[in-house]
Amino acid sequence: MRRFRRQLHALMNHMGANAIYVIAAGFASIILIGSILLALPCATRSGASIGWFDALFTSTSAVCVTGLIVRDTATTFNLFGQVVLLCLIQLGGLGFMTFATLLLRLIGRQASLQERMLIRESLNEESVGGMESLIRWVAASAFTVELTGAVLLSFRFVPLYGPWKGAFYSIFHAVSAFCNAGFDLFGNYSSLTGFRGDVLVNLTVMLLIIIGGLGFAVLRDLKNRRKSRYLHLQTRVVLSAYGTLLLFGFAFTLISEWSNPATLGNLPFGEKLLAALFHSVTLRTAGFNTIDEAAIRPAAKLVSSLLMFTGASPASTGGGVKVTTIAVIFLAVRMTVRGEHSIVAFKRSISNDLVRRALSVTLIAGLVLLIDTVTISLMQPELPLMDVLFECASAVGTVGVSAFGSANLHTISRIMIILTMFMGRIGPLTMALVLAHRQNAVRPRLNYPEGHIMIG
Repeated sequence: MRRFRRQLHALMNHMGANAIYVIAAGFASIILIGSILLALPCATRSGASIGWFDALFTSTSAVCVTGLIVRDTATTFNLFGQVVLLCLIQLGGLGFMTFATLLLRLIGRQASLQERMLIRESLNEESVGGMESLIRWVAASAFTVELTGAVLLSFRFVPLYGPWKGAFYSIFHAVSAFCNAGFDLFGNYSSLTGFRGDVLVNLTVMLLIIIGGLGFAVLRDLKNRRKSRYLHLQTRVVLSAYGTLLLFGFAFTLISEWSNPATLGNLPFGEKLLAALFHSVTLRTAGFNTIDEAAIRPAAKLVSSLLMFTGASPASTGGGVKVTTIAVIFLAVRMTVRGEHSIVAFKRSISNDLVRRALSVTLIAGLVLLIDTVTISLMQPELPLMDVLFECASAVGTVGVSAFGSANLHTISRIMIILTMFMGRIGPLTMALVLAHRQNAVRPRLNYPEGHIMIG
Protein backbone atom coordinates (compact mmCIF):
# COMPACT_ATOMS: atom_id res chain seq x y z
CA MET A 1 0.00 0.00 0.00
CA ARG A 2 2.81 2.41 0.85
CA ARG A 3 4.53 1.64 -2.44
CA PHE A 4 1.29 2.30 -4.32
CA ARG A 5 0.87 5.62 -2.55
CA ARG A 6 4.43 6.63 -3.42
CA GLN A 7 3.90 5.71 -7.07
CA LEU A 8 0.60 7.61 -7.17
CA HIS A 9 2.23 10.65 -5.57
CA ALA A 10 5.08 10.53 -8.10
CA LEU A 11 2.58 10.24 -10.96
CA MET A 12 0.60 13.25 -9.70
CA ASN A 13 3.79 15.30 -9.38
CA HIS A 14 4.86 14.35 -12.92
CA MET A 15 1.46 15.26 -14.36
CA GLY A 16 1.42 18.50 -12.39
CA ALA A 17 4.85 19.48 -13.72
CA ASN A 18 3.73 18.77 -17.29
CA ALA A 19 0.55 20.76 -16.68
CA ILE A 20 2.62 23.84 -15.95
CA TYR A 21 4.17 23.79 -19.41
CA VAL A 22 0.81 23.08 -21.05
CA ILE A 23 -0.66 26.16 -19.34
CA ALA A 24 2.23 28.32 -20.57
CA ALA A 25 1.88 26.91 -24.07
CA GLY A 26 -1.87 27.53 -23.99
CA PHE A 27 -1.43 31.19 -23.13
CA ALA A 28 1.25 31.56 -25.80
CA SER A 29 -1.04 29.97 -28.41
CA ILE A 30 -3.89 32.34 -27.57
CA ILE A 31 -1.50 35.30 -27.85
CA LEU A 32 -0.30 34.16 -31.26
CA ILE A 33 -3.84 33.62 -32.58
CA GLY A 34 -4.91 36.98 -31.20
CA SER A 35 -1.99 38.76 -32.87
CA ILE A 36 -2.95 37.27 -36.23
CA LEU A 37 -6.58 38.34 -35.86
CA LEU A 38 -5.66 41.87 -34.74
CA ALA A 39 -3.25 42.27 -37.66
CA LEU A 40 -5.99 41.54 -40.20
CA PRO A 41 -7.14 44.56 -42.25
CA CYS A 42 -10.72 43.90 -41.17
CA ALA A 43 -9.75 44.51 -37.52
CA THR A 44 -8.60 48.11 -37.89
CA ARG A 45 -10.24 51.35 -38.90
CA SER A 46 -9.71 52.85 -42.33
CA GLY A 47 -6.23 54.33 -42.54
CA ALA A 48 -5.17 52.85 -39.20
CA SER A 49 -3.45 49.63 -40.27
CA ILE A 50 -1.34 47.90 -37.65
CA GLY A 51 1.73 45.75 -38.21
CA TRP A 52 2.00 42.22 -36.85
CA PHE A 53 4.56 43.20 -34.21
CA ASP A 54 2.30 45.89 -32.76
CA ALA A 55 -0.57 43.40 -32.95
CA LEU A 56 1.58 40.90 -31.02
CA PHE A 57 2.28 43.51 -28.34
CA THR A 58 -1.44 44.33 -28.07
CA SER A 59 -2.47 40.66 -28.01
CA THR A 60 0.07 39.87 -25.29
CA SER A 61 -1.14 42.81 -23.25
CA ALA A 62 -4.77 41.67 -23.62
CA VAL A 63 -4.21 37.96 -22.85
CA CYS A 64 -1.91 38.81 -19.96
CA VAL A 65 -4.56 41.36 -18.82
CA THR A 66 -1.96 44.12 -18.60
CA GLY A 67 -3.25 47.11 -20.56
CA LEU A 68 0.02 48.51 -21.91
CA ILE A 69 -0.57 49.60 -25.50
CA VAL A 70 1.48 50.89 -28.41
CA ARG A 71 -1.58 51.92 -30.46
CA ASP A 72 -4.67 53.66 -29.14
CA THR A 73 -7.44 51.06 -28.88
CA ALA A 74 -10.40 53.24 -29.81
CA THR A 75 -8.85 55.00 -32.81
CA THR A 76 -6.98 51.96 -34.18
CA PHE A 77 -9.43 49.06 -33.94
CA ASN A 78 -12.94 48.86 -35.35
CA LEU A 79 -15.79 46.89 -33.83
CA PHE A 80 -14.38 43.54 -34.98
CA GLY A 81 -10.96 44.33 -33.53
CA GLN A 82 -12.50 45.52 -30.28
CA VAL A 83 -14.55 42.32 -29.99
CA VAL A 84 -11.37 40.29 -30.57
CA LEU A 85 -9.69 42.27 -27.78
CA LEU A 86 -12.70 41.68 -25.53
CA CYS A 87 -12.46 37.91 -26.10
CA LEU A 88 -8.70 37.91 -25.50
CA ILE A 89 -9.15 39.81 -22.24
CA GLN A 90 -11.84 37.38 -21.09
CA LEU A 91 -9.74 34.36 -22.03
CA GLY A 92 -6.68 35.77 -20.33
CA GLY A 93 -8.55 36.84 -17.21
CA LEU A 94 -10.28 33.55 -16.50
CA GLY A 95 -7.66 31.28 -18.08
CA PHE A 96 -7.94 29.14 -21.18
CA MET A 97 -8.50 25.97 -19.11
CA THR A 98 -11.76 27.42 -17.80
CA PHE A 99 -13.09 27.86 -21.31
CA ALA A 100 -11.68 24.54 -22.50
CA THR A 101 -13.57 22.75 -19.72
CA LEU A 102 -16.77 24.60 -20.50
CA LEU A 103 -16.37 23.63 -24.15
CA LEU A 104 -15.95 19.98 -23.17
CA ARG A 105 -19.16 20.17 -21.18
CA LEU A 106 -20.99 21.72 -24.12
CA ILE A 107 -20.03 18.81 -26.38
CA GLY A 108 -20.95 16.33 -23.66
CA ARG A 109 -17.49 15.01 -22.71
CA GLN A 110 -16.11 14.65 -19.17
CA ALA A 111 -12.67 16.01 -18.38
CA SER A 112 -9.94 13.37 -18.15
CA LEU A 113 -7.58 13.05 -15.18
CA GLN A 114 -4.85 14.91 -17.06
CA GLU A 115 -7.29 17.70 -17.92
CA ARG A 116 -8.37 17.89 -14.29
CA MET A 117 -4.72 18.25 -13.33
CA LEU A 118 -4.42 21.14 -15.77
CA ILE A 119 -7.47 22.79 -14.23
CA ARG A 120 -6.04 22.28 -10.75
CA GLU A 121 -2.73 23.92 -11.67
CA SER A 122 -4.36 26.83 -13.52
CA LEU A 123 -6.55 27.64 -10.51
CA ASN A 124 -3.84 26.87 -7.94
CA GLU A 125 -6.03 24.31 -6.18
CA GLU A 126 -4.75 21.50 -3.97
CA SER A 127 -6.92 18.58 -5.13
CA VAL A 128 -8.54 17.39 -8.35
CA GLY A 129 -11.90 16.63 -6.79
CA GLY A 130 -14.85 18.64 -8.06
CA MET A 131 -12.79 20.49 -10.66
CA GLU A 132 -15.55 20.66 -13.25
CA SER A 133 -18.11 21.99 -10.78
CA LEU A 134 -15.52 24.53 -9.62
CA ILE A 135 -14.97 25.66 -13.20
CA ARG A 136 -18.69 26.10 -13.73
CA TRP A 137 -18.91 28.14 -10.54
CA VAL A 138 -15.91 30.30 -11.57
CA ALA A 139 -17.41 31.01 -15.00
CA ALA A 140 -20.91 31.67 -13.66
CA SER A 141 -19.59 33.97 -10.92
CA ALA A 142 -17.38 35.90 -13.33
CA PHE A 143 -20.11 36.42 -15.89
CA THR A 144 -22.59 37.43 -13.17
CA VAL A 145 -20.23 40.03 -11.73
CA GLU A 146 -19.36 41.36 -15.19
CA LEU A 147 -23.01 41.57 -16.19
CA THR A 148 -23.86 43.43 -12.98
CA GLY A 149 -21.00 45.85 -13.60
CA ALA A 150 -22.10 46.36 -17.20
CA VAL A 151 -25.64 47.18 -16.08
CA LEU A 152 -24.35 49.76 -13.60
CA LEU A 153 -22.04 51.35 -16.17
CA SER A 154 -24.86 51.45 -18.72
CA PHE A 155 -26.64 54.04 -16.58
CA ARG A 156 -23.82 56.40 -17.49
CA PHE A 157 -22.65 55.20 -20.92
CA VAL A 158 -26.00 54.62 -22.64
CA PRO A 159 -27.17 58.24 -22.16
CA LEU A 160 -23.74 59.45 -23.36
CA TYR A 161 -23.16 57.19 -26.37
CA GLY A 162 -26.59 55.84 -27.30
CA PRO A 163 -28.15 52.41 -26.69
CA TRP A 164 -25.95 50.15 -28.84
CA LYS A 165 -22.60 51.86 -28.44
CA GLY A 166 -23.33 52.57 -24.78
CA ALA A 167 -24.22 48.92 -24.13
CA PHE A 168 -21.04 47.69 -25.82
CA TYR A 169 -18.94 50.22 -23.91
CA SER A 170 -20.54 49.04 -20.67
CA ILE A 171 -19.81 45.37 -21.40
CA PHE A 172 -16.26 46.02 -22.64
CA HIS A 173 -15.21 48.11 -19.65
CA ALA A 174 -16.92 45.81 -17.15
CA VAL A 175 -14.99 42.82 -18.52
CA SER A 176 -11.78 44.86 -18.75
CA ALA A 177 -12.15 45.99 -15.12
CA PHE A 178 -13.08 42.57 -13.68
CA CYS A 179 -10.20 40.93 -15.56
CA ASN A 180 -7.86 43.70 -14.34
CA ALA A 181 -6.94 44.47 -17.96
CA GLY A 182 -7.22 48.27 -18.17
CA PHE A 183 -8.15 48.51 -21.86
CA ASP A 184 -10.55 51.34 -22.66
CA LEU A 185 -12.45 52.67 -25.69
CA PHE A 186 -12.48 56.39 -24.93
CA GLY A 187 -9.68 57.29 -27.32
CA ASN A 188 -6.46 59.32 -27.28
CA TYR A 189 -4.99 57.25 -24.42
CA SER A 190 -7.36 59.02 -22.03
CA SER A 191 -8.55 55.98 -20.04
CA LEU A 192 -11.06 57.15 -17.39
CA THR A 193 -9.67 60.67 -16.92
CA GLY A 194 -12.91 62.07 -18.35
CA PHE A 195 -14.83 60.39 -15.51
CA ARG A 196 -12.51 61.38 -12.67
CA GLY A 197 -15.31 62.92 -10.62
CA ASP A 198 -18.03 60.44 -11.62
CA VAL A 199 -18.87 58.47 -8.48
CA LEU A 200 -20.91 55.79 -10.27
CA VAL A 201 -18.23 54.96 -12.84
CA ASN A 202 -15.39 55.11 -10.31
CA LEU A 203 -17.04 52.95 -7.67
CA THR A 204 -18.29 50.40 -10.20
CA VAL A 205 -14.89 50.01 -11.85
CA MET A 206 -13.10 49.86 -8.49
CA LEU A 207 -15.43 47.16 -7.18
CA LEU A 208 -14.96 45.11 -10.34
CA ILE A 209 -11.17 45.43 -10.04
CA ILE A 210 -11.20 44.42 -6.38
CA ILE A 211 -13.54 41.44 -6.87
CA GLY A 212 -11.49 40.18 -9.81
CA GLY A 213 -8.22 40.70 -7.94
CA LEU A 214 -9.22 38.87 -4.76
CA GLY A 215 -9.15 35.49 -6.48
CA PHE A 216 -11.76 32.82 -7.05
CA ALA A 217 -10.67 30.75 -4.04
CA VAL A 218 -11.28 33.74 -1.77
CA LEU A 219 -14.62 34.53 -3.39
CA ARG A 220 -15.77 30.92 -3.00
CA ASP A 221 -14.66 30.87 0.63
CA LEU A 222 -16.58 34.08 1.33
CA LYS A 223 -19.63 32.59 -0.38
CA ASN A 224 -19.46 29.44 1.74
CA ARG A 225 -18.91 31.32 5.00
CA ARG A 226 -22.65 31.34 5.72
CA LYS A 227 -22.58 27.55 5.93
CA SER A 228 -19.23 26.91 7.60
CA ARG A 229 -18.85 30.23 9.51
CA TYR A 230 -15.11 29.79 8.97
CA LEU A 231 -12.63 31.46 6.65
CA HIS A 232 -9.55 29.62 5.45
CA LEU A 233 -6.10 30.99 6.19
CA GLN A 234 -5.65 31.88 2.51
CA THR A 235 -8.74 34.09 2.61
CA ARG A 236 -7.74 35.82 5.83
CA VAL A 237 -4.23 36.57 4.62
CA VAL A 238 -5.49 37.83 1.25
CA LEU A 239 -8.13 40.11 2.77
CA SER A 240 -5.77 41.58 5.36
CA ALA A 241 -2.85 42.07 2.95
CA TYR A 242 -5.03 43.33 0.09
CA GLY A 243 -6.84 45.77 2.36
CA THR A 244 -3.62 47.02 3.94
CA LEU A 245 -2.07 47.71 0.54
CA LEU A 246 -5.18 49.53 -0.66
CA LEU A 247 -5.24 51.79 2.41
CA PHE A 248 -1.50 52.42 2.25
CA GLY A 249 -1.63 53.26 -1.48
CA PHE A 250 -4.57 55.59 -0.92
CA ALA A 251 -2.93 57.43 2.00
CA PHE A 252 0.46 57.77 0.29
CA THR A 253 -1.03 58.99 -2.99
CA LEU A 254 -3.19 61.51 -1.17
CA ILE A 255 -0.25 62.87 0.84
CA SER A 256 2.37 62.89 -1.92
CA GLU A 257 0.10 64.30 -4.66
CA TRP A 258 -2.08 66.60 -2.55
CA SER A 259 -0.40 69.80 -3.78
CA ASN A 260 0.69 68.55 -7.21
CA PRO A 261 -1.22 70.78 -9.68
CA ALA A 262 -0.83 68.20 -12.45
CA THR A 263 -2.62 65.43 -10.53
CA LEU A 264 -4.63 66.15 -7.36
CA GLY A 265 -3.62 69.73 -6.56
CA ASN A 266 -6.40 71.57 -8.38
CA LEU A 267 -9.20 69.08 -7.67
CA PRO A 268 -12.02 69.62 -5.18
CA PHE A 269 -11.68 67.76 -1.88
CA GLY A 270 -14.11 65.00 -2.84
CA GLU A 271 -12.44 64.39 -6.20
CA LYS A 272 -9.04 64.27 -4.51
CA LEU A 273 -10.21 61.45 -2.27
CA LEU A 274 -11.86 59.60 -5.16
CA ALA A 275 -8.84 59.97 -7.49
CA ALA A 276 -6.36 58.89 -4.80
CA LEU A 277 -8.48 55.85 -3.95
CA PHE A 278 -8.86 54.92 -7.63
CA HIS A 279 -5.10 55.21 -8.14
CA SER A 280 -4.49 52.85 -5.22
CA VAL A 281 -7.02 50.34 -6.51
CA THR A 282 -5.68 50.40 -10.08
CA LEU A 283 -2.17 49.59 -8.80
CA ARG A 284 -3.52 46.20 -7.78
CA THR A 285 -2.94 45.34 -11.51
CA ALA A 286 -5.96 47.03 -13.15
CA GLY A 287 -4.39 49.59 -15.52
CA PHE A 288 -7.12 52.23 -15.67
CA ASN A 289 -6.24 55.74 -14.56
CA THR A 290 -8.12 58.92 -13.71
CA ILE A 291 -5.03 61.11 -13.18
CA ASP A 292 -1.99 61.72 -15.39
CA GLU A 293 0.43 58.93 -14.44
CA ALA A 294 3.32 60.77 -16.13
CA ALA A 295 2.83 63.76 -13.84
CA ILE A 296 2.94 62.01 -10.46
CA ARG A 297 6.00 62.78 -8.38
CA PRO A 298 9.09 60.50 -8.37
CA ALA A 299 8.42 59.33 -4.80
CA ALA A 300 4.88 58.31 -5.76
CA LYS A 301 6.20 56.53 -8.85
CA LEU A 302 8.65 54.55 -6.74
CA VAL A 303 6.02 53.49 -4.21
CA SER A 304 3.56 52.78 -7.02
CA SER A 305 6.17 50.53 -8.67
CA LEU A 306 6.52 48.51 -5.47
CA LEU A 307 2.75 48.18 -5.17
CA MET A 308 2.44 47.09 -8.81
CA PHE A 309 5.23 44.55 -8.33
CA THR A 310 3.23 43.00 -5.47
CA GLY A 311 0.15 42.50 -7.63
CA ALA A 312 -3.14 40.84 -6.75
CA SER A 313 -4.21 37.55 -5.16
CA PRO A 314 -3.32 34.03 -6.36
CA ALA A 315 -5.80 32.38 -8.77
CA SER A 316 -7.23 35.80 -9.59
CA THR A 317 -7.49 37.82 -12.78
CA GLY A 318 -4.49 39.92 -11.70
CA GLY A 319 -0.73 39.40 -11.95
CA GLY A 320 2.36 40.29 -9.95
CA VAL A 321 4.17 38.18 -7.36
CA LYS A 322 0.90 38.17 -5.38
CA VAL A 323 -0.05 39.70 -2.04
CA THR A 324 0.22 36.35 -0.23
CA THR A 325 3.85 35.99 -1.33
CA ILE A 326 4.78 39.35 0.16
CA ALA A 327 2.65 38.62 3.25
CA VAL A 328 4.56 35.38 3.92
CA ILE A 329 7.90 37.20 3.60
CA PHE A 330 6.66 39.93 5.96
CA LEU A 331 5.57 37.31 8.50
CA ALA A 332 8.99 35.64 8.28
CA VAL A 333 10.73 38.96 8.92
CA ARG A 334 8.38 39.69 11.83
CA MET A 335 9.18 36.28 13.33
CA THR A 336 12.93 36.97 13.11
CA VAL A 337 12.65 40.46 14.60
CA ARG A 338 10.55 39.18 17.50
CA GLY A 339 12.87 36.28 18.14
CA GLU A 340 10.14 33.72 17.59
CA HIS A 341 10.78 30.17 16.38
CA SER A 342 7.82 29.66 14.05
CA ILE A 343 5.85 31.73 11.57
CA VAL A 344 2.26 32.19 12.71
CA ALA A 345 -0.67 33.90 11.00
CA PHE A 346 -4.18 33.89 12.49
CA LYS A 347 -3.17 31.11 14.91
CA ARG A 348 -1.92 28.90 12.09
CA SER A 349 1.73 28.04 11.49
CA ILE A 350 3.33 28.47 8.07
CA SER A 351 5.93 25.98 6.84
CA ASN A 352 9.50 26.95 6.06
CA ASP A 353 9.11 25.44 2.58
CA LEU A 354 6.42 28.02 1.84
CA VAL A 355 8.70 30.83 3.01
CA ARG A 356 11.54 29.59 0.80
CA ARG A 357 9.24 29.47 -2.21
CA ALA A 358 7.95 32.97 -1.48
CA LEU A 359 11.49 34.32 -1.24
CA SER A 360 12.50 32.55 -4.46
CA VAL A 361 9.51 33.85 -6.44
CA THR A 362 10.06 37.41 -5.19
CA LEU A 363 13.80 37.35 -5.88
CA ILE A 364 13.40 35.95 -9.41
CA ALA A 365 10.68 38.47 -10.27
CA GLY A 366 12.79 41.24 -8.74
CA LEU A 367 15.77 40.23 -10.87
CA VAL A 368 13.57 40.32 -13.98
CA LEU A 369 12.41 43.82 -13.00
CA LEU A 370 15.99 44.95 -12.38
CA ILE A 371 17.34 43.50 -15.64
CA ASP A 372 14.49 45.04 -17.66
CA THR A 373 14.92 48.45 -16.06
CA VAL A 374 18.69 48.58 -16.49
CA THR A 375 18.65 47.21 -20.05
CA ILE A 376 15.93 49.53 -21.34
CA SER A 377 17.58 52.51 -19.62
CA LEU A 378 20.88 51.70 -21.33
CA MET A 379 19.22 51.32 -24.73
CA GLN A 380 17.06 54.42 -24.35
CA PRO A 381 18.96 56.86 -22.08
CA GLU A 382 16.57 59.66 -23.06
CA LEU A 383 13.89 58.06 -20.89
CA PRO A 384 13.99 58.96 -17.15
CA LEU A 385 15.11 56.02 -15.02
CA MET A 386 12.13 56.28 -12.68
CA ASP A 387 9.73 56.22 -15.62
CA VAL A 388 11.44 53.11 -17.00
CA LEU A 389 11.18 51.41 -13.60
CA PHE A 390 7.50 52.41 -13.50
CA GLU A 391 6.93 50.88 -16.97
CA CYS A 392 8.75 47.65 -16.16
CA ALA A 393 6.98 47.25 -12.81
CA SER A 394 3.70 47.79 -14.65
CA ALA A 395 4.64 44.94 -17.01
CA VAL A 396 5.79 42.58 -14.23
CA GLY A 397 2.63 43.24 -12.24
CA THR A 398 0.47 43.20 -15.41
CA VAL A 399 -0.92 46.57 -14.39
CA GLY A 400 -0.91 48.60 -17.59
CA VAL A 401 -0.24 52.17 -16.44
CA SER A 402 2.61 54.02 -18.14
CA ALA A 403 4.51 57.21 -17.44
CA PHE A 404 5.76 57.87 -20.98
CA GLY A 405 3.65 55.67 -23.26
CA SER A 406 4.76 52.23 -24.46
CA ALA A 407 4.68 53.51 -28.05
CA ASN A 408 7.95 55.34 -27.30
CA LEU A 409 9.79 52.08 -26.67
CA HIS A 410 12.21 50.77 -29.29
CA THR A 411 11.76 47.33 -30.85
CA ILE A 412 14.06 45.45 -28.46
CA SER A 413 12.52 47.26 -25.49
CA ARG A 414 9.07 46.23 -26.67
CA ILE A 415 10.20 42.62 -26.97
CA MET A 416 11.43 42.75 -23.38
CA ILE A 417 8.11 44.20 -22.20
CA ILE A 418 6.21 41.49 -24.13
CA LEU A 419 8.22 38.76 -22.40
CA THR A 420 7.84 40.52 -19.05
CA MET A 421 4.05 40.77 -19.39
CA PHE A 422 3.92 37.06 -20.20
CA MET A 423 6.12 36.26 -17.21
CA GLY A 424 4.10 38.55 -14.97
CA ARG A 425 0.87 36.74 -15.84
CA ILE A 426 1.95 33.10 -15.55
CA GLY A 427 5.47 33.41 -14.14
CA PRO A 428 4.76 33.58 -10.39
CA LEU A 429 2.29 30.67 -10.62
CA THR A 430 4.70 28.65 -12.75
CA MET A 431 7.68 29.37 -10.52
CA ALA A 432 5.76 28.55 -7.36
CA LEU A 433 4.44 25.28 -8.78
CA VAL A 434 7.81 24.22 -10.22
CA LEU A 435 9.50 24.90 -6.88
CA ALA A 436 6.76 23.01 -5.05
CA HIS A 437 7.06 19.99 -7.36
CA ARG A 438 10.85 19.96 -7.05
CA GLN A 439 10.67 20.15 -3.27
CA ASN A 440 8.23 17.24 -3.24
CA ALA A 441 10.22 15.19 -5.74
CA VAL A 442 13.80 15.79 -4.61
CA ARG A 443 14.91 14.42 -1.26
CA PRO A 444 18.40 15.10 0.15
CA ARG A 445 20.71 12.11 0.05
CA LEU A 446 23.19 13.57 2.50
CA ASN A 447 22.87 15.87 5.50
CA TYR A 448 25.98 18.00 5.89
CA PRO A 449 27.10 19.59 9.18
CA GLU A 450 25.94 23.16 9.69
CA GLY A 451 28.29 26.05 8.96
CA HIS A 452 28.15 29.66 10.11
CA ILE A 453 28.02 32.84 8.01
CA MET A 454 28.05 36.33 9.49
CA ILE A 455 24.97 38.46 8.65
CA GLY A 456 24.93 42.24 8.90
